[in-house]
Amino acid sequence: MQIQYPGLNTFAAQGFSAIPGYIDQHVHVLGGGGEGGFKTRVPELMLSQCIKAGVTTVLGLLGTDGVTRSVENLVSKTKALNEEGITAYCLTGSYGYPTCTLTGDVKKDVAFIQEIIGVKVAISDHRSSHMTKEELTRLVSDIRVASLISGKPGLVVFHLGRGKSELSIVNEILDETDLPIKHFRPTHVQKIQQEAIAFAKRGGFIDFTTGRDTSRTATYIVEALDAGVPPNLITISTDSNGSQPIWDENNELIGLAAASMGTMQKLIRALVFEQEIPIANAIEFATRNVARALGLEGRKGSLAPGYDADILLLDQHLNIDTVFARGQLMMQGGELKVKGTFEQ
Repeated sequence: MQIQYPGLNTFAAQGFSAIPGYIDQHVHVLGGGGEGGFKTRVPELMLSQCIKAGVTTVLGLLGTDGVTRSVENLVSKTKALNEEGITAYCLTGSYGYPTCTLTGDVKKDVAFIQEIIGVKVAISDHRSSHMTKEELTRLVSDIRVASLISGKPGLVVFHLGRGKSELSIVNEILDETDLPIKHFRPTHVQKIQQEAIAFAKRGGFIDFTTGRDTSRTATYIVEALDAGVPPNLITISTDSNGSQPIWDENNELIGLAAASMGTMQKLIRALVFEQEIPIANAIEFATRNVARALGLEGRKGSLAPGYDADILLLDQHLNIDTVFARGQLMMQGGELKVKGTFEQ
């Protein structure tokens, strides 16, 4: 029997697979870049980029540039994306330390700004502030207290570069303090594959950036699984609208590109078709696992009663055909039904 009630719309979905909308937890919603001068600032994220990529929830953040971009701008953009129909959160901070904030205090940013659920900082990178162990311990401690006060997950997201220190400072803090590992969130972990595997075996989430070569990233993920990393501690994100600089041996910029949110689906396809991971398992790296990592379990990451109606319909080739975000039809048959406020 077909359910009927006023305003009900039905959609023919025979032949499609229905999965939860993707959660992209590392997105430069204001644009990243700038390492090659003002002309290399990557443009802001547009709503249509998210919809076409099947991303219905984003976590926005700043990157290298916490000077010409601000947390105030970031929170404003996050609010705008929520108003336009998807779900958005953000992090205070950027690469640098002392941390750039909105209120002047990291704890207050997390406790009082609804959209802010943690902080970002860079380690093991020539563009970082090269924090001392004491400084980083204090930052994580502040986030720990803010998370308890606010009921938020309290993330400290670590941008990881290719520096010599890798995760050593994080491991020392975990060894020497009582701070829970759940607050430590390394990303771009394929740069330090073996260190990341060891961190995950301690019980921490590790986040792989999809990258330009999604086949290679899929291989890294399988290597981590084969090494004994629990599948539910692996997440993926795109670094969308962030810069992808190319450095020479002296850390001088010799090339620059911008990351694309479309690599999320490309990586899912690579995991399924190249690595032969079942689709139900592959999508969890971008859905259920991320929801758990962000404290959104019970609302995001699954198709179940009580969850937001973030739904993707995939064809037999795992192409995204239809997108619903919070129950609203955003794309059907590959055609956008909703665009950002200033998109043509």
